[in-house]
Amino acid sequence: MTRVIVDACIGVKSGECADVCPVDCIHESVDGQMFFIDPDDCIDCGACESVCPVEAIFPEEDLPDDKTEWTQKNVDMNEEWKAAQ
Repeated sequence: MTRVIVDACIGVKSGECADVCPVDCIHESVDGQMFFIDPDDCIDCGACESVCPVEAIFPEEDLPDDKTEWTQKNVDMNEEWKAAQ
């Protein structure tokens, strides 16, 4: 499984999550609005979740029902980010 960043991050982007990620799988979205998690590289350690000041990070299996679309949105942001590199 992976962690997922949801819309609570939009406009906040505190960055603590990216700073503590041991595998550097958290990146800023191409539009600069939020961070996202690369699901291919996430090791599901949870370090990011514990430091997020807006509680925007969830284990994929624990996403609230109204946030499940953010799994795919993180995948889409990751693909867009990789294409821009």
